[in-house]
Formats: sequence, structure tokens, C-alpha cells
Amino acid sequence: MIKRPKFISKPLSMYHPKLLHLAIMLKVWNKKLDMLFDGYRYATTRELEPFSYRIKKHKSLLLRKLGSCDMYLQHNKVKNLQIVVASLNGTVIQPDEVFSYFKLLGKPTKKRGFKEGIQLSNGEAIKATAGGICQSSNLIYWLALHTPLEIIERHHHSFDPFPDEGRVLPFASGATVMYNYLDLRLRNSTKYPIQLLLHIDDTFLYGEFRINNELKQSYRVVEENHFFEKVGDTYFRSNKLYRKIIDKRTGKSIKKEFIVRNYSEVMYPPNEERLNAEFSGVSSYKR
Repeated sequence: MIKRPKFISKPLSMYHPKLLHLAIMLKVWNKKLDMLFDGYRYATTRELEPFSYRIKKHKSLLLRKLGSCDMYLQHNKVKNLQIVVASLNGTVIQPDEVFSYFKLLGKPTKKRGFKEGIQLSNGEAIKATAGGICQSSNLIYWLALHTPLEIIERHHHSFDPFPDEGRVLPFASGATVMYNYLDLRLRNSTKYPIQLLLHIDDTFLYGEFRINNELKQSYRVVEENHFFEKVGDTYFRSNKLYRKIIDKRTGKSIKKEFIVRNYSEVMYPPNEERLNAEFSGVSSYKR
């Protein structure tokens, strides 16, 4: 692994903004070295004919107004997602194989047709090549939570930049990606191949995981302890996500697994009702 020398005590970008590119380059090469020697077998095969049984499907709306961001960036995002779909659709994760978002997608560059879209950086929405592809990693992660796939790498934003507008999934239930050091990786620990299907139209991005052997269990994501709080002049948002495994035959819960606790700085002032309300109840998501 390429490490920062000990005499350089702070991140490179803190010495000079132009060193940010060097810092990112070091992270990219570290990730490549890690994946070269980590011992995992990575999924590379694709099959476009759908497997027999659907495990989980979901869709996400493509065009949404996000704060004051120009809508042309949202339309560019759709172009970026079309390339993602073309690269990942039909991926088959064999038993003991690992799905890597960037291993399959490759580097998203202008030369490959990726356009400027919205990218979140240090709590701000900025313009960047391939901005908006996180919508696909969000979708894949949400789907994966409803399958037997094991999440071995997932990252989420440390900031919540926009207030909820038509949100149908729990807060921070997605996965941010950044080539290639912030990846989304899923391991198939079952005895059966699992297939990812993606497609896109003018309105939605669609995804599903499928399998050729029907599962005996289903999965449900549960959100608990969702609240806003104010610390000094800064707002924060928190929740905990769990996954319930349910016996399909009896409908009874077999197991409840902790997924993650999210705690993010909020870049907008929540309304008083939301700020003062601490949700100790349980919200169940099975869309």
C-alpha cells in the first residue's frame, strides 16, 4: 500500500488545493493494489436472459429538483446512468464471487461519454464528470439488502445536502461511490448464482436481483430511532437500519440483523416539527 510519509501530518489537499488530484491518485492506486491481492474472485460474466425467480425489484425516479441545481445536470445524469446500465446489466455473481461496482463499470471519463452531473463533495453539490451515477449504486445497495448477498464494502455521505422531497426509502439507505476507492462490493455466499438486471427509460431507473432457485426466505429493511438534533449551530440527522429475515412459508421473522447506524450533518435547517420529534417507533420498508 502506498502510504503518506509520516512527516506529512495532514491530508495533502490541506496544504494546497492542487494536491487534491495527487491525493486521489494515491487512493486509486491503493485500491487497485488491495483488490489485486485481496483473494476475492470478482464477477465478470453477464447473462441478459432473466433468471427464473425474482428476489427483489425497485425503481427510482430519474429527474428531481435538488435545491438550486440546474436541471440540465439532471438530464446529463440520465446519460451517465445509461452507460452504467449498459456496463452492469446482466451481471451474474457466482457462488463465492464478489460484485464490484467499479470493477465492472471501469473509470467513468469524458472519453467514454460521461457528462457533467451533480456530485456531492464536502457537503456541497458541485459539477463533476459522471456526477449522478450514485443513483445506480443507491439502487443496487437497496436491492442487495433484500437478498442473501453479503455487503463487504459500502459508503454513505457524511452530509445530508437536501431536504426530503418524495422520499420513499429510509434516510441514508444508499451507497455513494467514487472511482475507485469508494466502491460498492457484494459477496455471494449462497450456493446459487445471483443475477443483477438494470434498465432505464425516460422516467425511471429500474433494477432487480434474480435467482434460478426460489429462496425460502424474504427480507425487510426496518428503520429505528430516526431523529434530527441541533448541536450548537449545526444540525445532524441519525437513524439505525436493521434487516429482518422472514420465513416465506409461515410469515414469521427468523432473524433481525443490524445493518448500520447513520449519523450525518444536515446542510439545511429542518422544520421545527421534525427537529423536535424523535422517532422511537419502527418504520418498515418493503417496496
